[in-house]
Amino acid sequence: MNKIGFDNKKYLSMQSEKIQERINAFGDKLYLEFGGKLFDDYHAARVLPGFEPDSKIKMLLKLKSVAEILVVISANDIVKNKYRSDLGITYDADVIRLLDIFKSKGLYVGSVVMTMYQPQPAVDGFIKRLENLGMPVYKHYAIEGYPSDVHKIVSEDGYGKNEYVPTKRKLVVVTAPGPGSGKMATCLSQLYHENLRGVKAGYAKFETFPIWNIPLSHPVNIAYEAATADLNDMNMIDPYHLDNYGTLAVNYNRDVEIFPVVSAMLEKILGYSPYKSPTDMGVNMAGNCIVDDEVCKLASKNEIIRRYYAALCDAKKGRISKDVVGKLELLMQKSGISVEERKAIAPAMQKAELTGGPAVAIELNDGRIVTGKTGDLLGASAACLLNALKMLGDIDDEIELISPNIIEPLQRLKVRHMGSVNPRLHTDEVLMALSICAVTDPKAKKAVAQLDKLKNCEVHSSVMLGHADERTFKSLGMHLTCEPQRHVVITELS
Repeated sequence: MNKIGFDNKKYLSMQSEKIQERINAFGDKLYLEFGGKLFDDYHAARVLPGFEPDSKIKMLLKLKSVAEILVVISANDIVKNKYRSDLGITYDADVIRLLDIFKSKGLYVGSVVMTMYQPQPAVDGFIKRLENLGMPVYKHYAIEGYPSDVHKIVSEDGYGKNEYVPTKRKLVVVTAPGPGSGKMATCLSQLYHENLRGVKAGYAKFETFPIWNIPLSHPVNIAYEAATADLNDMNMIDPYHLDNYGTLAVNYNRDVEIFPVVSAMLEKILGYSPYKSPTDMGVNMAGNCIVDDEVCKLASKNEIIRRYYAALCDAKKGRISKDVVGKLELLMQKSGISVEERKAIAPAMQKAELTGGPAVAIELNDGRIVTGKTGDLLGASAACLLNALKMLGDIDDEIELISPNIIEPLQRLKVRHMGSVNPRLHTDEVLMALSICAVTDPKAKKAVAQLDKLKNCEVHSSVMLGHADERTFKSLGMHLTCEPQRHVVITELS
């Protein structure tokens, strides 16, 4: 547990050098499509232990003097109120968040591109909001026949209708809140307009997954399929790379399917296509920085199981179809993975059966298991969290870290004044109470000192948890799964 399988320092160096090499290959400017999450890539951190969630930002900071960021969002996603499930915020809110993060890091953000634009109140309102913040917004439009009608797309009636986005730096990083935002189309539209202006610009793609130079069946790559099961992405051998170079490279279906069109567009815009395969377009160096393959395999198998449980819960909530669950079951069978491998599951379910109420189990990083049950004062998650801190701090299990005299007033406050139907304390409320107790109680202070040791611990709940507990476990860096079962809370406070 907590073993390192990925050399992050080597990655930062190799990745920035590779991008600089690609910038130099085109001359004046490179439009670099950034797939996946640019700032908080927690998936990569989970499947490549040692990878830091903000590695891509750190890598970009090495290119800070030549880079600017262009953020893309689809008007359709604003109208549909599309949201990021990992953060629980809408795409338009995430654009604002990303702009603030980039600026706080000292990265230059040039503008925002609104793709698939047509006048709509929600879209125009968001554009106005961005402009009020001093952020230029440019409009790109739907093109009839996209992506197959190359002749029309690469013409005045296609990309020519889009507003040209002025840029100042040699490297233009094109990113978005999520997939389907129109990053590639934005890059190619810009190439068209730059070519009209006599600027020698090129296009490349940076996506961490799938990793092109590890096997197709490697758990790291299968974990990517699990993460994108709702998008119907499928990893595959790049047939163009195999035909042209005689070597195997892993890519995914959308890039392979669109490559002939992209190649034709590049040829029409630039006069030639610089790439012989979709893999050629990429600049990803992550596969060269895996230093312990077995550690990454184990981490990826755990991630696949977590994705499976997340899909079960999302299907129960009606957020996704059961087909997604079926795909994840097939991926697990393909990888020889069983849920029994997740060691926190059985103790949580046994505790729930024994007590007749919701229960939670935590597998600590040293392999020990701790459980928590639902009581009159604490929910199962809060109880389990306190028990874990006791175990980590060698504190006797019988010791009360938080007196009932403190918990009960908090319960009354929640129910009588804050509108809560659940009197039991959540994990965040327990941690705040524990921190207050730590001012005067050495045992509570010792328990608080163990919080850092919870990072990367595995958690399983016998029922789906509320947002507060989910958020707390995530904030602590713990990996949560839940059974797809609801629990009805009944207020029991005199």
